[in-house]
Amino acid sequence: MTCREIITLLQEQSPEEFACDWDNVGLLVGDYDQEINKIYIALDATEETILEAAEEHADLLLTHHPMIFKGLKKVNTHDLIGRRVVKLIQNNISCYAMHTNFDVKGMASLAAERMMLSDCEVLDVTCLHKESAEGIGRVGLLPDQMTLEDCVSCVKRVFAVDTVKVFGNLKKTVRKAAICPGSGKSVISHAIRAGAEVLITGDIDHHEGIDASDQGLAIIDAGHYGVEKMFIPYMVQYLRDRTAGIEIAGQPVKQPFHYI
Repeated sequence: MTCREIITLLQEQSPEEFACDWDNVGLLVGDYDQEINKIYIALDATEETILEAAEEHADLLLTHHPMIFKGLKKVNTHDLIGRRVVKLIQNNISCYAMHTNFDVKGMASLAAERMMLSDCEVLDVTCLHKESAEGIGRVGLLPDQMTLEDCVSCVKRVFAVDTVKVFGNLKKTVRKAAICPGSGKSVISHAIRAGAEVLITGDIDHHEGIDASDQGLAIIDAGHYGVEKMFIPYMVQYLRDRTAGIEIAGQPVKQPFHYI
């Protein structure tokens, strides 16, 4: 299959039109007509990831986060992003990113399903499609009323994370939950307006956390990578089910930092 044909399949899952205006999704490096025999899937196109893709003899690196966010005036090995672009080209690897389009059409529903949320609604509406509201995150009801401490245990289990950061009283009971994989600072106000009692997300700083707690919203910060890493096995299976004769490999779980 060509890179263009693979992209068609990716667009069926998460059309690029669902991406936020500030985002940079799609084919960032490469040739639409390149023959693809192996795809390597990861969350980020770091230098280590690109090296792994090259060692795997991959023709396409599929990532969630875009390697290029801002305009490039130069592409050379003295620049971090330029160095990555050069490595991709040298190894004849195309690079495609599906970021907020996957957040809208994929990640939010996957996360809500893992937490077994019911009666779900979009948390932060970012676009209208065929008169249907679409957007980032979901808000719904947990299977049962539970303490925040029990909800923490559930989050750690379903997203396979060892540690989380929690703002709020662990003995507080919660039932209505909001979930936003990735960075959730911008959706705190949406979660409060929706009447959520707990927000499951990542990248919450001190002030955002304590201010949310004072407004009655507990927060479970499971990490940006902690929740979003489910992109990798999901897309591995998605492409395996829709391609023949193409090898699909996913990057093993690699926490980007350590608690010591």
